[in-house]
Amino acid sequence: MKRSVNLPTEPKNSDEGQKLAADMDDLAGHIRTWGRELGFQQLGFSDINLAEHEIHLNNWLSKGFHGEMHYMQRHGTRRSRPQELEPGTLRVISARMDYLPETAADIESLLTEPTVGVVSRYALGRDYHKLMRKRLQKLADKIEEHSGPFGYRVFVDSAPVLEKALAEKAGLGWIGKHSNLINQQAGSWFFLGEIYTDLPLSVDQPASEHCGECTRCIDICPTKAIVAPFTVDARRCISYLTIELRESIPEELRPLMGNRIYGCDDCQLVCPWNRFAQPTQEKDFEPRQGLDAPQLIELFQWSEEQFLQRTEGSAIRRIGFDCWLRNISVALGNAPTSDAVIDALESRLKYGSEMVREHVEWALKNHNNRP
Repeated sequence: MKRSVNLPTEPKNSDEGQKLAADMDDLAGHIRTWGRELGFQQLGFSDINLAEHEIHLNNWLSKGFHGEMHYMQRHGTRRSRPQELEPGTLRVISARMDYLPETAADIESLLTEPTVGVVSRYALGRDYHKLMRKRLQKLADKIEEHSGPFGYRVFVDSAPVLEKALAEKAGLGWIGKHSNLINQQAGSWFFLGEIYTDLPLSVDQPASEHCGECTRCIDICPTKAIVAPFTVDARRCISYLTIELRESIPEELRPLMGNRIYGCDDCQLVCPWNRFAQPTQEKDFEPRQGLDAPQLIELFQWSEEQFLQRTEGSAIRRIGFDCWLRNISVALGNAPTSDAVIDALESRLKYGSEMVREHVEWALKNHNNRP
């Protein structure tokens, strides 16, 4: 990161310092306005001191709660120390963007229809990584047009960044007991993105925690992955099992997954703060390919070519076709027994992936063992 050419590293006197602070306050106001114009619902500014969050992260890692997500350890302290990841960073601009699609089928109803697959609401439309990264880059371009060249780097879940901790410090919300960020006025159905910068912007007041005595997210978790308030054992989390894990899903957890085939939103569904959530205004986040209420058997019959075609531009494609079939095998194993379900499962008994075949065999055994 190159130093900003229009800003002194250290003000020479108090008058210069006051002018710099005023300029930064003025710039911060512009950044918030530009952010809203680009489709972000809120922006905030934070410093880079994440010492408390680093302690929590290290404790979480030491307990092995990250499972096979080895990248959580691989980068060492660069995740919790922004200046090590991007030298020269002084501030972080955090942004949030609502993603809950208004037109999607009601997910709570879908959870009671075991022949239908449930996909996490964030993955129904276009992959948010590309959309938000482009918007944040446009924001950086606007800053540069206004203030001249400056040092920055854009992130959208693309590098070792403690995005929720930074967003909390920037006043965008607090990290809830389910580990998602919650905003008092907007709930938790939103994406986060960041700009690391060398601009000495004034920082916002960190958000305070408002979960209180509520334990709804802990109580509802199908696999009891929230092992303590504010602590999630990813190895039990359905989002981890269906998205991050590339191996066999532990057998004891499969019956608990129900018909969830990509991610899990249960903890957000019961959060009382989400009564304030607003539908997204982004058309790109609207459901594609009928994935808001798909029939499991139909999905299971897709060829790999169809999978790649119908998930083009979607976050779902990242898990690959084998994991897609693995997840649906589990859901079909949990579905009511029928000739159609049995026929669909048996059609994959000779599939090339040993992992997929093992889950298919488990699903068939499930049906055969039923009275």
